[in-house]
Amino acid sequence: MAALFTPRSNHLLRTALVLGAALGVGSFCALWIYMRTPFVTNERWMVDQPVEFDHRHHVIDDGIDCLYCHGEAERSSTAGIPSTAVCMGCHNQIWPDGITLEPVRRSWASGRPIPWGRVHDLPDFVYFDHSIHLHKGIGCASCHGRVDFMARVFQSEPLTMGWCLDCHRNPLPHLRPRAAITDMSWPMPTDPTLGSALAAEYAVNVVTTCSTCHR
Repeated sequence: MAALFTPRSNHLLRTALVLGAALGVGSFCALWIYMRTPFVTNERWMVDQPVEFDHRHHVIDDGIDCLYCHGEAERSSTAGIPSTAVCMGCHNQIWPDGITLEPVRRSWASGRPIPWGRVHDLPDFVYFDHSIHLHKGIGCASCHGRVDFMARVFQSEPLTMGWCLDCHRNPLPHLRPRAAITDMSWPMPTDPTLGSALAAEYAVNVVTTCSTCHR
């Protein structure tokens, strides 16, 4: 009786098994890499806003501090967005009839808030508290980048779990005095003992437990 499979079938089977395994591993690796690309993390992705707000002008030219508009960052889990009243506190006298300020004036007259688009949007299963980070000596620029150089704010960091854990495992290089929290031009310290001193002063601990961010 003739053999059902020829000797060549063994080679074909081995080749198919190798290709199948390579395809499975390759697909996993490709997905793993894709999930860390800006297409997924939204890194450097521009968000359309209802008002053309230039942070460079307000921060560098006018010297407005981050906490003037995002005052909740020191006392709340969210940094908050400025209300129309905050905007009109200046713009009822400065460029009150400017074309670009029409959405602000319309919001002020109607009482409806300006529908700002969220730029830094963490998943719903992630808990992040702005106030604890600021109180422990983490500056705004550490997560948001040099906002004073951005005409339109974009997400400058990936904000992935690995990126967050890198800082949580070794927070010392990222610590700064609380007085410099909002200082965009604050230089990274050359003295390695500064981080340790600030960590002791602010009671900074290495926290990497799951429940810290996933509650």
